[in-house]
Amino acid sequence: MSSEAPELNFEQALRALEDIVHKLESGEAPLDESIALYEKGNQLRALCQQRLDAAKARIEAITLGPDGTPAGTTPFDAG
Repeated sequence: MSSEAPELNFEQALRALEDIVHKLESGEAPLDESIALYEKGNQLRALCQQRLDAAKARIEAITLGPDGTPAGTTPFDAG
């Protein structure tokens, strides 16, 4: 991955990925450029997934006790 990609936040990486998808779908890029765009897009997709996984791992559900006060936390389960 390029040296600038890890510094992108989720929104920036997603925006860059959307731009790449648009260019690829429009057919405006020659073959060599399309291949390079595809590779960069795949790297950005992986970065976005990494950022989402990290955010998911940080989210915890608060468990309430019988009296309604917080009794602890449990890992997030989107399942």
